[in-house]
Amino acid sequence: MTNDTETTTETGALMSAEAFALLGGGQLAYVKPIRSEDVKALFPKAPSIEPGLMLFALHGADGTPIMLADSREAVVANAIQNELQAVSVH
Repeated sequence: MTNDTETTTETGALMSAEAFALLGGGQLAYVKPIRSEDVKALFPKAPSIEPGLMLFALHGADGTPIMLADSREAVVANAIQNELQAVSVH
């Protein structure tokens, strides 16, 4: 069983939130598809968005939301501009 500050990897090892934050030396971010209905949970200050849209969020390695866009290309471009290596998660 894990708690909110630990995550189990594919090999069964535990990684703390701090370990994820350090993953990639602060240079790693991930791109994740997100439904417009879920935006407020990650981006509380975001304006209301029409339901039923597929958007893309850029997160730091520790899961911190960085940005939201309507295309994967836009979030990858933002990662590159900020010297982050973007990877995709499903």
